[in-house]
Amino acid sequence: MKTLVVFYSRSGTTKRVAEELAKALNADVDEVIDKKSRRGIIGFLRAGYDATRGKTTEIEFTKDPSKYDLVIVGTPVWNGRITPAIKTYLLRNRERIKGAVFFATCAGRAGKCLEQMEELYGDKALLKKTIVKKELEKGIRELKEELKALITT
Repeated sequence: MKTLVVFYSRSGTTKRVAEELAKALNADVDEVIDKKSRRGIIGFLRAGYDATRGKTTEIEFTKDPSKYDLVIVGTPVWNGRITPAIKTYLLRNRERIKGAVFFATCAGRAGKCLEQMEELYGDKALLKKTIVKKELEKGIRELKEELKALITT
């Protein structure tokens, strides 16, 4: 099964998860780049505001998701919601994704993030997983196992 791991990461946590998943699954990786600056305290505050307001943003990515059987999409949780970058990605590509898996990284709880991802995709995800930062290693390990089981069935 040809697999793509797509992610957006502000702090690097979601990137780490995505890269470990891609390595374990021998999948391609595509980082979604948000063209709006999210750096520093002002960027952090703007990020939470934009997520809360359900905004989209200008993004860049390189791989065509229609060329893959499975697309794994990862995002950090901002104020209990999906990031504008991944929201934009899903809106732009939802009809090109054959099968989807969603994961979210967060400091506490995922809020509505995974449900929002599924709603934007317009179909049920094959798997949804929240990975809490304080249990990062455990979450990565569990998600790898669940994905391997999904791919082999």
